[in-house]
This record gives sequence, structure tokens and C-alpha cells, in this order.
Amino acid sequence: MTSIVEKTDVPADARLPTSHGEFRIRVFHDENTGFDHVALTLGEMDGPDPVLVRVHSECLTGDAFSSSRCDCGPQLDAALKTIQSHGWGCLLYLRQEGRGIGLHAKIQAYNLQDQGADTLDANLMLGHPADARDYSIAAEMLTAVGIRDVCLLTNNPDKVESLQSLGITVSERMPLVVGIVAENRDYLITKVNRMGHDIDQTELEIE
Repeated sequence: MTSIVEKTDVPADARLPTSHGEFRIRVFHDENTGFDHVALTLGEMDGPDPVLVRVHSECLTGDAFSSSRCDCGPQLDAALKTIQSHGWGCLLYLRQEGRGIGLHAKIQAYNLQDQGADTLDANLMLGHPADARDYSIAAEMLTAVGIRDVCLLTNNPDKVESLQSLGITVSERMPLVVGIVAENRDYLITKVNRMGHDIDQTELEIE
């Protein structure tokens, strides 16, 4: 009979071969929320240049189901491709579905959007902030994996400011404009006009 010995001291840290290269996956548990967040790293994080970083909030509909209501899935894929091309970098996958309001409320917000509300007003109509995300766990994760200086892959200047306020040096910001289709054009226009996202208007022109 095989005797199995339970090991309780095994770190949540392993190789993760992917179509974008072999990453290292580490899981960080947030005691405050109970969520497990993920850091994917490629290469060493202590180089002389800013480390290419994507802080990506969970989006089940976009990341797993390829929904065209948002640009999340294409952004996730493009971020991993960019990190692979660059040769090193880090993707943080934060369990902050629906800009932090959760999956149930996010689908409720979709219902309101189907009736004419935009992505910001739909959240407010449900009694939620336009953006309820907290990036303190992201700052802790970046520090834990040894990242001190960041080139952030984002269209959202508020994300840069949030990380900087938490002690992370963001030396550069690299736009990540992908996945624009007719279904999400209005959503992205709202992000530009009402939420301060930096996307060139010419990128939003659908032929």
C-alpha cells in the first residue's frame, strides 16, 4: 500500500509553460478578501531597465468566453505576447471582476447597459462606484517578486497614479489598444470621455 504524506509547506510557485513562453506562476492570498491573485513572470525581475508589467483585473466574460463587450481578452493576450517579445516581464492577474464589483453585479450592469446605460452609469445605478478596484495587493505582489521600476502596460492613467501612490515607481506607460470592435466601441468611448482613459480617437473609428 502506498503511503501518502501530506505536505503543508509547499509554496504556490511553479513553472507554467504557455503558448507565449514558459512563465513562472506564483499565487498570493489576500487575507482581507479571501481571493487568490496571480503573478506570472518571465525572466529575471531585477534588470537595470523598467520591468514591463501588466496589471490585469479578472474578466470571466472577456478572458474565458471571448466576449466582445469589452477589450479585456485581447488585452490579456496582447500583454502576454508583448512580454514574450520583450523577453522579460510580469503580468498580475487580480481577482477584481467587473472593476471590483464582482461577477453578479457586473452582469446586472450589463443588463442596464442593454437598456441604454453606459458602463459608468450602470455601476452607479446599482449603488457601486464607477471603479471599485484596490491596487494595494498589486503593489505588494510587485514588491514580493522583486520589481522596483515599472513600465506599465495600460491605457488608464489612474492605474499609474494608484500604483505610484502605493510606492511603486512607474517610469513609463505603454498603451495597450487592441480588440476594438463595433460591440465595445461605445464602452471604450465612455472610458475615454468619462473615465480618463488614453485611447486615440482614430483608434475608435470602426470601418
